[in-house]
Amino acid sequence: MKTDCINDYIEHNLSEKRKLHIYAVRDTALKLADLYGVDSEKTELAALFHDMFREISETQMNEYIRQFKLDDKYLNNKNLAHSKIAAAIMEREYGITDHDILNAVSYHTTGRAKMSPLEKIIYLADAIEPNRQYQGVEELRKAALISLDGACMLSLSRTIDYVKSQDLFLDEDTIKARDYLKQSNNKEILDE
Repeated sequence: MKTDCINDYIEHNLSEKRKLHIYAVRDTALKLADLYGVDSEKTELAALFHDMFREISETQMNEYIRQFKLDDKYLNNKNLAHSKIAAAIMEREYGITDHDILNAVSYHTTGRAKMSPLEKIIYLADAIEPNRQYQGVEELRKAALISLDGACMLSLSRTIDYVKSQDLFLDEDTIKARDYLKQSNNKEILDE
């Protein structure tokens, strides 16, 4: 699929700050995809789509949540809802049916158990793109160049700690993603 219509949507519907972020995520994701041997076209598509619906109004977001029959936990929660909406619109309006791409967009905020390499790349690229500035981001950027699993575990653990410290809603997919990676990596160590 050509990215022209997606770039057109981004250019005409999103703020300069959001555009800068999306393109930085794309560039970061493409570097990681090259490093880890993941399809660049799928990576670019998922990266461009990941935040396309991050800036919609709360009213429109809630309409989409009802329309796509998403879980009520997403109502009034743009942080979590935008990724689910983007994946649903990718499929319905853009005809993208590749589950790996859809999952990479749908779970880029929370992660999930059994993430594919593409899902891990989009999840990490969103967290480490060059415009992100927060405590520990440099360590996470270095970890992403060494191990997708290790970097994802580090990011997921930090997210869980932060969300809990702020007494915010913690999506269970984030906990399941971290626990799955811990279990998988412990199994690999035992199998060696």
